[in-house]
Amino acid sequence: MRLGGQLFEHAPTPEGWTHKIKQLGYRAAYSPIHPGSTAEEKKAYVEAAKAADIIISELGTWSNPLSDDAQDAQNAINGCIAGLALCEEAGITCCVNIAGSKGKVWCGPDARNYTQETFDQIVESTRQIIDAVKPTRTFYTLEMMPWAYPDSAESYLDLMKAIDRPAFGVHFDPVNILNSPEKLYKNGAVIRDFVDRLGHKIKSCHAKDITINENSFAVEMREVGPGLGVLDYETFLTCVDKLSPDMPLMLEHLEKPEQYDAAAAHIRSTATRLGISKI
Repeated sequence: MRLGGQLFEHAPTPEGWTHKIKQLGYRAAYSPIHPGSTAEEKKAYVEAAKAADIIISELGTWSNPLSDDAQDAQNAINGCIAGLALCEEAGITCCVNIAGSKGKVWCGPDARNYTQETFDQIVESTRQIIDAVKPTRTFYTLEMMPWAYPDSAESYLDLMKAIDRPAFGVHFDPVNILNSPEKLYKNGAVIRDFVDRLGHKIKSCHAKDITINENSFAVEMREVGPGLGVLDYETFLTCVDKLSPDMPLMLEHLEKPEQYDAAAAHIRSTATRLGISKI
């Protein structure tokens, strides 16, 4: 697998960008180019990444295709089409978004997220995005969420069957589907089951961790950095390592460079203990 993470220092050139990535020991990177980038920028960054043996793992098109505002929803879909087209042009591993939400918060919980009508809307919007581009070397993926489809291996499989497009891939973030104490405490089994059933379609992974408040009578779970929670990283890394030698494993949501350093150190030390020599 290939570890990657956020860069905090601006690199004004493609060569400076790859130098910083290599300096951090990463072999994968979030996309430095976007639909608004010039043709020269796209070409320069793609060539620099290839020369440095760095995989551009994913381009996020974070938006809400399920918005109740029809124009907002269409704008989100158009943005995803543009992002997927760029991934196809540049050979980026995948374009990723969430399915969206019917709530007031674009990525938040809402009772309507679990209706058949919303499921059908996810199918329709995803088909619209993929069919507009018809990619042959990249994939459109949905990051799972704790309170919206896809939120499990089962719902992801249901969506894959309904969407029925070869270019629909899987994005794997195990923390995002640990939405109950039982799943939290059995997360190793959850990870193994997901990879067993969907591993052949996984294109990129996120790496973080999760804790539960043991002093609350209501369920309170909180995202933390890798190694600071209860995620079974031995199982996670073992499963991901079997998928592909080039599978991106991307650190995210940390606030400071030293937090990324600590997270990377935890993952690398766990990988070493497991006999995974290259990450």
